[in-house]
Amino acid sequence: MNAAKPGMVTSPHPLASEAGAAVLARGGTAIEAAVAIAACLSVVMPHFCGIGGDAVWLVADRQGRRRCFLGIGQAAETPPAYDSAIPLRGPASTVTSACAVDSWGHALAYSADHWGGIQSFADLLAPAVALARDGYVPSRSQQFWFDFRRDEIPQWEGFADHFGAVPGALFRQPGLARSLSLLAEDGPRSFYDGRLAERLAEGLAAAGSPLRAADLAATRTRDENPAGLDYRGLTLLAPPAPTQGLSTLAIMGILSNFDLAALPPTSPLRYHLLVEAVKRVFLDRPLIADPDFSEPLPRDFLDPRRLAAKAAAIDPERALPWPHPYQHGDTVYFAATDEQGRCASVLQSTYFDWGSGVLIADTGILWQNRGAAFSTVPGDRNEIKPGKRPFYTLNPGIALKDGKPRLLYGTQGADGQPQTLSVLLTGLIDYGMTPEEALAQPRFLLGRTFSDSRDSLKIEASLGEAAIRALAALGHEVAPLPALSPIFGQAGAVGLTDADSFYGAHDPRGEGKAVPSGGAPSLN
Repeated sequence: MNAAKPGMVTSPHPLASEAGAAVLARGGTAIEAAVAIAACLSVVMPHFCGIGGDAVWLVADRQGRRRCFLGIGQAAETPPAYDSAIPLRGPASTVTSACAVDSWGHALAYSADHWGGIQSFADLLAPAVALARDGYVPSRSQQFWFDFRRDEIPQWEGFADHFGAVPGALFRQPGLARSLSLLAEDGPRSFYDGRLAERLAEGLAAAGSPLRAADLAATRTRDENPAGLDYRGLTLLAPPAPTQGLSTLAIMGILSNFDLAALPPTSPLRYHLLVEAVKRVFLDRPLIADPDFSEPLPRDFLDPRRLAAKAAAIDPERALPWPHPYQHGDTVYFAATDEQGRCASVLQSTYFDWGSGVLIADTGILWQNRGAAFSTVPGDRNEIKPGKRPFYTLNPGIALKDGKPRLLYGTQGADGQPQTLSVLLTGLIDYGMTPEEALAQPRFLLGRTFSDSRDSLKIEASLGEAAIRALAALGHEVAPLPALSPIFGQAGAVGLTDADSFYGAHDPRGEGKAVPSGGAPSLN
């Protein structure tokens, strides 16, 4: 662990972390550092995120301000008439607009208005433009996911020619460099109603997407109050509906009814309680949908008495039978805190690894397939409708102590996000672990994934054979996976102390780093 002044960033790629730390070193705000990171990740982690996707932000400061920026694209005004489920890939899956870039602009406006931010958008994008133009050596993660989808890639027009990098060689993206340069010159709204928007509208139509210029122009970030829940003296913040942030809070609310600290960290009972809390909340998750189009959530969704009743229903000696419908996808988590303790906790995504697989003409932009998260069942809360936002898996977090930021955290993984956060947060809070220790804990993933169609409890073998056997004896259908498997995604965490220093780490399952202002990486 590396404590630092005057600020720290964490991200899943060292080049992005270094860009964010450089912004802090020249006096930038946490939001400005996060925008620089976001732009770089759009270049160096194209398998998980990009400017053809979305982003969800939580920001907080020591003056008590806390906001959530929902950079979530909406469904096309004229979506296709789907005969069955929305395709997972291809043009028909590109049914939602992309709001990541607008969220960058919205966050920077907030930074200027409330935090005195003065960094220019062009300067913040400059490292990303250079990386796209001059190239970088693809990460192990990028190569892993390219190889993972090798059998599908031939179906994605132009994809292999663009992303088929030679291992160890520089990978350049001249089309993306031109697109980012246009944004740097014209500002973030160019993506929606400027020169870049014109190219995107033409490219989307040519690719067979239902999105049109009017859909791009209508895309806007929502500025909302975060949801919150008290846990062991901390206030946990999460984004509201249509995200599953409420699910993460409900899981933690259930767990607050158990004395987890009395159990060893690798106790099978601890993991049993975590899994069973996840199950109880996932049964309620279909209630979460775009509040503009559906009935509001029950007022008692996070009521402590309701969550205590769910905790009481957990049998410590028997697992609740499963399966349940699932979501899968990938994303990137990054965070920044500056010398004044102002914080940004962000997730950015194109939904599945490699999104829709649809490259937009010569822009170098890979479009998301977030629309595949919609339902086509009439009357479903998450039924696709023009202008509607789908149920959303992204849920970055911030924990407050006495109203001031104390922890920043988040992870990849769609359905896996609340599950990983239950492990991460109980490690950090109940067991007092450092970020490195908490991130290295054995993880679990309940239900089907893109790599395993069984409704099993996938768990890292580092939990130990005895504990895994004990979970199986409780009725869990256990499927051990190798320790630190990339299937469990990459998480990150940053902590703030009362002494105005910061400490953090990124996941040992990837190559990311926590970097303090000044650029020396934290030891992960």
